[in-house]
Formats: sequence, structure tokens, C-alpha cells
Amino acid sequence: MRMKNLLHFTENHRYCVYREFGLSTMDEVMLGQVYQPLVGAFAISLYRLLFQQVPAGRIGYSPPEQQRGLFLTLGLEPSEKGRKLLIEQTSRLEAVGLLQTSRLYVPEADDYMYEYELQPPLSPPEFFRTQHLTLLLRDKIGKFAVLSLRSSLWSEETVEWANMTRSKENISIPFYELFELNTHVIDYELEQALSEVSVSRQKGTVPLEEEDSINYADIILRFPRESINRKHVERLRFDHEQFGEVKYVARKYSLTAQDISRLLDEDGIFNEQGELLLDELQYKASLQFRQDLKRQEEQRVKAAKVVALRQEFNPVLDELPDEQPVEMEFYVEVPPQFVDKCDIHQYNMMLRNEPYNRLLQTFFPGTVPGNLLDIFEKLDLSYKLPGEVINVLIHYLVSLLTTGNEQRINRNFVEAIASNMLLKQVNTYEKAVEYIRDQAKVKGKQAAGAPRTRASYKGTSGKPAIPVIQNQSGGDPVSEEELEEALRMAEQMQAGRKNS
Repeated sequence: MRMKNLLHFTENHRYCVYREFGLSTMDEVMLGQVYQPLVGAFAISLYRLLFQQVPAGRIGYSPPEQQRGLFLTLGLEPSEKGRKLLIEQTSRLEAVGLLQTSRLYVPEADDYMYEYELQPPLSPPEFFRTQHLTLLLRDKIGKFAVLSLRSSLWSEETVEWANMTRSKENISIPFYELFELNTHVIDYELEQALSEVSVSRQKGTVPLEEEDSINYADIILRFPRESINRKHVERLRFDHEQFGEVKYVARKYSLTAQDISRLLDEDGIFNEQGELLLDELQYKASLQFRQDLKRQEEQRVKAAKVVALRQEFNPVLDELPDEQPVEMEFYVEVPPQFVDKCDIHQYNMMLRNEPYNRLLQTFFPGTVPGNLLDIFEKLDLSYKLPGEVINVLIHYLVSLLTTGNEQRINRNFVEAIASNMLLKQVNTYEKAVEYIRDQAKVKGKQAAGAPRTRASYKGTSGKPAIPVIQNQSGGDPVSEEELEEALRMAEQMQAGRKNS
């Protein structure tokens, strides 16, 4: 729990508990034998106390109460010391994934209210597949104790059965082979009731996501029921991290819910464990994005309507969620194309927070050339260069062209710069700006020091011009004896070469 002011977290503030699960026998074992060594007995006691706030046999919210009851039940003093101790225990539970704490601001009461959302303990297979939790348990109780604890949670096969050679065949009957649903009749009342129940938890809160963002319902309603990937897509409802990656790809490549559903239905999007393969999804989403661009271009040509994107360019940076600010010491100059369109503050904010494909569209009044998209797409998908670094690289290339540099911007040139950035660990916006500034200084020193240019080479072969010794007059003349001696030595050398 991040709390800067203890006056915002007192025994007088109200709280409520939310949970969507019950504790099984295995969950109790995991809490007592696995999680308790990690966070301590006091934190586990707090977890059980919060769990009991919702009546047994039910899920959902507990009635709002003052936190004074928590302090008294746990034996904490309603003072600064007790608040710090309670914050420490909740932080331990949050760090291992058993609790999520939210602070709600109630304008009517002009005060804060706290929501403790409990999470179920991980099952033994899930826990020991989580590396950081396993390593923390090793640090707490030792390696051999971890191995002994893990073996005590599993029931092994008998030796006789394990040594038998057998082939395994799945003969289970799926749902749709045994049951048949009446999908011809649509029950609007049931759908409305279910939707009201599903959104009841967000009632009265301010939405943090954009209105046009894709949610889980948009995808699952369009996803085919007979698809082998449906069970993996259904897991995205509870896996907020992977579903956030799906929404990021959808926004990055301007995909609709129907496009995302079609991409998630393709082979190779999920691995055997049902985890989303982000690189494969981005690759196929990029192909879809390119196809959409080509289709739009054909439609514009047929309709004779060329849209000038530069005339319509009006960046509204305030609408972008979680945008990263830019310190003025890392500002870059505005290219001539944008001098009349935006100021230096807007341009640098766009350079850091806008996806590279959208940034490229602002430099071209029509369609972005396909070869440029291929170059920067490779930097994104293959080289794993961050988007903000790619944007700074685009700015650097544009500055080279606008300053009259004769360097040709091609694939090899761009990939050479990107490779140099990767070798120098240029992975942030600030490092990228410092890199292009250093490159500008190097070019300035070369210009001031009169470096070798193409004009100093002989012809166009790239070889340096070799100076030729000129005939000089006024030297001492060669005598006849010296000339005869030189001829004699030449004949001896020639005879030696023939004999060899």
C-alpha cells in the first residue's frame, strides 16, 4: 500500500472487502504452510479477518464500516504506530498477490474510502511455476525445506502403475456434444440482468479507460464457439496482464473487436500452456494493418479522394492515457514540416508517446511508403527497439534530410544506426536524444577538421590517390662505373629468378 500521508489512512476512514471465491482445504494448506513463511503469521491473520467480513457461502461486498474495527480486532493502537503496522501487513499481502487495495474518493462526503479486494491463494502447480515466489520461499525456509514441502503437496503414482507402458487417449465428451442450447430465442431480460450484475461493481466510479477501448465482452461474443483457442480466450477474462497486451496491440494497429477475434482464432497465437504469444500476435496484426492501409489506398484512388493528413493534423495529447512527460533538457527541435502545426512542447510529447506508425503518417500527406513501414516494423518486431527510441530515430533521419545531407536513407543505413543503438543500450527516450546529439557533435568535428571526402580519392573507385614521384633536376649525375655496377646487379637478379 503506497501511502504518503498517514492522515489519509486512519481508524476513522471507512472500508469494505470484496471477494469472488471461497477457501478450500487446499487453499487453507497453502495459506498455512506456504504463504505464512513468506509474509508472517500476522499478515495471514489479517487476510483471514478480511475474508470473514463477507458472510460465508456468499461472494461480493461487505458492508462499509470504519477501520476502527480492524484495529481493535488485531490489537493495534489507533495511532501512527498502529497505522504503519497495518500498512506494512497489507503491503506484504499485496506483494505476494493475495490482496489488492484501492482508495476511492467520495465527493459527497469529501473523504476517502478503502476497498480491500482479496485474491485466492495459488494452487501448488501455479505457485511453484512462479519463479519469484519460489525463490522467496527458498530464501525464507531453505532449499531442502522447499523440496520437502513441494513433495508433501503431491500424491505420486504407485511404482507399479508408473512403470507400466501405456498410451493415453482423451475420450471425454465436450459440452456441445451432450447439451444443445436454444439459441434461436434471445432472452433480452436475462442478458440485461446479467449485464447489470456484471457492471454493478463499477457503479459510481470514474472510468479510467477510453470509451472506444475493446473489452472482453466485445471479443468473446464474436469468437467462434467451436474454436480450439476459445478456452484460452476465456482465460483472458481473469488474466488482466495478457488482456492488456491484447488491447495494446488493438490500439497500436487500429484494429476492431472483430479483427482481434479473428487474429486470436488463428493457429500459433497461444502456446501449449495457453499463454498469449505477443510477438506472433503483433506480427499478424501488423500484416492486417498493412492490408487495411493498402485497401484504403485503393479506395481513395478509385474515388479520387486523397486525404491530406498534414492539413488535418491536430494532435490532442491530453486524450492519450498514461503519457510520459519530457523534460525540457531533452527537447529536440521541431522539423520544418511542423513549425506551423505545433509548438516544441506538443512535438516532443508526440515524439515520446505516439506509436511510430502513427508518427510516420504525420510526415506524409498521403500514404506512408511501404518500404519505410517495413524498415521500422523490423526494428519494432525483430530488434525489439522501444517505440519512443524509434520515434527519435525517425526525427534524426528527417533532420538529416532537411539539413541537406547527401546520405541516402535506405534499409542498411537505418539498420546500422539501430544496431549501434542496441550495442550502446539506448533503450529510453533520454538516451536516444543524447545519442543523436552525440552524432551531431561527431559530424560537426569532422566538418571542422576537413575529413577525407570523395573528392580526395582517385576516380570513383574509393581508393586513395597515391602520390607520384616527380622528376627533379639539379641532382648529382650518375657516373659510368655506377651505371655499369647497377646493370651488372640487375643481370644477376634476373639470372637468379630464371634458375629458381
